[in-house]
Amino acid sequence: MATNASFAGPLAGSILTPAVSKMTTAGSYLDIQNDGWAKQYLPELYESEVQRYGNRTISGFLSQISAEMPMSSDQVIWSEQGRLHLSYNGTINCTDGVVTSITGIDSGATEAHAVRKGATVVAEITGSAGAVVVKAFCKEGVETATNTLKLKPYGGENFDDLDTLVAGDTAVAIKFFVYGSEFKKGSASMTDSIEPGFKTFTNKPMIIKDHFEINGSDTAQIGWVQVSGEGGESGYLWYLKSSADTKARFDDYLEMIAIESEKKDGGDALIPEGSEGLLSAIGSRGMVATNQFDSATPAADKLPEFDLLLKELDKQGAIEENMMFLDRDANLYVDDLLAGLSSGAQGGTAYGVFNNSEDMALNLGFTGFRRGSYDFYKTDWKYLNDKSTRGSVGSLKGLLIPAGTSSVYDQNLGSNVRRPFLHVRYRASQADDRKLKSWVTGSVGGAQTIGDDKMEIHYLSERCLVVQAANNFMRFDS
Repeated sequence: MATNASFAGPLAGSILTPAVSKMTTAGSYLDIQNDGWAKQYLPELYESEVQRYGNRTISGFLSQISAEMPMSSDQVIWSEQGRLHLSYNGTINCTDGVVTSITGIDSGATEAHAVRKGATVVAEITGSAGAVVVKAFCKEGVETATNTLKLKPYGGENFDDLDTLVAGDTAVAIKFFVYGSEFKKGSASMTDSIEPGFKTFTNKPMIIKDHFEINGSDTAQIGWVQVSGEGGESGYLWYLKSSADTKARFDDYLEMIAIESEKKDGGDALIPEGSEGLLSAIGSRGMVATNQFDSATPAADKLPEFDLLLKELDKQGAIEENMMFLDRDANLYVDDLLAGLSSGAQGGTAYGVFNNSEDMALNLGFTGFRRGSYDFYKTDWKYLNDKSTRGSVGSLKGLLIPAGTSSVYDQNLGSNVRRPFLHVRYRASQADDRKLKSWVTGSVGGAQTIGDDKMEIHYLSERCLVVQAANNFMRFDS
């Protein structure tokens, strides 16, 4: 039987409406008169709040996969290794072997090459009639120019002599890498040497603030609703609810700014500098997969489509263990992919490695699997499903995070330690620890700092996210 379900959202006009105000507004109270309390009969009263959204916080993502480290500067700078082997793209004239417009395979930007005379290369040339793979010798390299070089094939005078696919082509694409060198007897040593490039990245911490305020009278005002908060707060004083929500919201912001932050690029001088968040780092230095986990993909194509991800991982660090944080649709897509492989047969993917048995065949929620040389662990990411966050904005389907580590200097320990590729740096010194500060001002609740009849709770943090080896991270976009 078909079901027509409408998910238009909660009832319009929420009972308790949050507002940015220095005083309690009318929307923060139940309307006793209009709700029928102006009667002589006692209603059946439910004193506890109904937690209709469950646990409303979305934090926890970074705590699972990252570490936190102090810093005492306005920015953090780190360096990352380049590739060991020489590989480039470019344009080749097949009639004389001259390669121009040389670019790096990762950046795609024009750069000075490091191929020396005497080097031997494997090249793929995509001519007007098709592609051909050939072995060639570098006749002129860096000793002549760093923006061009000259290749000669082993099997002929020029490349257009080798194959009709590239015959006569004077400006076609070439991809090549160096696999060694060769010299004649009695020849001089290879000239020049290869110096590794020094690649650095930087990020700046952001200052995040929030505060809660209430007047003295309302701190002593008892309510009939027993409030509750994600931090375990409970009682009949309504300001406890507001205070707890402010703290829980601020904790979520600390994680959300690490995910969503962007660096400022010009614009208004009054806007702060910003910081590089996780999504921004992956977008500029990592892998972005589009149209992945499409529910319209035929069942027979789902596994080959997933295998394309493995090929992209092979091109990078090939880190064996990876964690996938997915939205609901993408998570179910992977479950269906794995469940479809078993076909209900003994020994299929629904058994054995997934700790299932034939009696548990209906348990089709997979949390981990191995494909090729990679282990994947997946989970729902509440941040992508919650309607008040990414669940209603944007096209982000999930992230793939490697479970690797790198060696970094720990200022507290005074030595190098292993840290996850993903970690948070926060400002701290002997004078001030700004990881997560909170303080109370006013004349209420124990504070005696000003003469105003109120209490203010202030929150502050200064931090940024460091994404090292972002080339191993993957972002799934629609």
